[in-house]
Amino acid sequence: MRALWSEQRKFSTWRRIWLALAESQHELGMPVTRAQVDAIRAHLDDIDFAAAAAHESRLRHDVMAHVHTLGDAAPEARAIIHFGATSQDIVCNADILVLRDALALIAAKLARVVDRLGTFASMYRALPTLGFTHFQPAQPTTVGKRATLWAQDFAIALEQVEFAAQVLRLRGLRGATGTQASYLGLLDGDPAKVDALEAKFAEKLAWPKDRMLAVCGQTYPRIVDAQIVSALAIAASAVHKCATDIRLLANRKEIEEPFEKDQIGSSAMAYKRNPMRCERACGLSRFVMGLVNDPLQTHATQWLERTLDDSSNRRLVLPEAFLALDGALDILSNVGEGLVVWEATVTANLAMELPFMASENIMLAATRAGADRQEAHEVIRVHSMAAAEEVKRFGRANDLMARLKSDAFFAKVDLDGALDPASFVGRAPEQTDRFIVSVVEPIRARYRATLSATAELRV
Repeated sequence: MRALWSEQRKFSTWRRIWLALAESQHELGMPVTRAQVDAIRAHLDDIDFAAAAAHESRLRHDVMAHVHTLGDAAPEARAIIHFGATSQDIVCNADILVLRDALALIAAKLARVVDRLGTFASMYRALPTLGFTHFQPAQPTTVGKRATLWAQDFAIALEQVEFAAQVLRLRGLRGATGTQASYLGLLDGDPAKVDALEAKFAEKLAWPKDRMLAVCGQTYPRIVDAQIVSALAIAASAVHKCATDIRLLANRKEIEEPFEKDQIGSSAMAYKRNPMRCERACGLSRFVMGLVNDPLQTHATQWLERTLDDSSNRRLVLPEAFLALDGALDILSNVGEGLVVWEATVTANLAMELPFMASENIMLAATRAGADRQEAHEVIRVHSMAAAEEVKRFGRANDLMARLKSDAFFAKVDLDGALDPASFVGRAPEQTDRFIVSVVEPIRARYRATLSATAELRV
């Protein structure tokens, strides 16, 4: 991702735009020779940044600085570089190419997280665990089913990123205010030749000619940036939710992120196993979510055909949003590969609350055995309140089942059978399996070539 947003990538892409323009003009019989095209082609990547900086210091114009820098490297082509173009014919088209590649990289990393969480979910598809609503104990689920909730968020985020990439459109060759007046003047006032030039230009860039903007002002509409950063922020929110849940579960000593053999959790508290990776992912993703407003404001304040206050903002927001999310996804992929489940603690924590969860089933069983339903409810309520008092006031174990077993009212009820954790998780294992087949496997099929990559983190 750093390479995609580097100065090298930016300005070498500008040169590829100039090459596509010159080659298209040559093929349409405009006064551009094959030798001039070849001269540009020979200098796509050997950018003299010092020379460019010197030109920009003098000219105070970044595009013209690089026109001159390329002209210095390819003097044969100097006269026709940027022929008929305006700055945004170069900058906007180059930005779209970089955005396309950056979105593809984010999509691949989202798919990788879905894959890792899918594998984890399959492993623990049937392990019962205490569920939570309002962060209070609730009906049990399974460790695997909970992981599918995280994976589903990432799958939805992937849909948003894929959509943003699929609807991305090249600006094309439109001139200073989007009217193509300069190209019309260069091509004898023939609209068909202008269309042919633009079609060739797109072809040289390997861009589908049917995915170009129908109209534009000086730039591609900045609402596109808002759409893209919104998609990135949705992905970031999935990161934050997943990493936060893992941090909460680490506090309960049920699930932890990878912790290496010699890793130190705290300089003072030697026992600590701080969830540093997930904390870092939360911090990065929060930064991305906070950027959503910038491109919205930028688009909203683009006066008429264009104003230049977009440029400085976009140079910060776009690369930083991609870079921060890229790092957060690397972290989540790493965490997903090495999640540690402490099954005994998961089971013990569930067992502590399960008698309360089982109370409704016990009440129904007593009713089926001939007891009065309302009387059964009251007996269970009294015992439950007393057991809760023992737990909360004195820190003792939950003795609800012992209380019920000693009460003759429940003599005909199989109280031990009522505490089978697997009987409380509903269709969670089946739902996990179905999610893997219907959601995870299609994503794996689309991104199989990139799933094996791993991220080395500096913790």
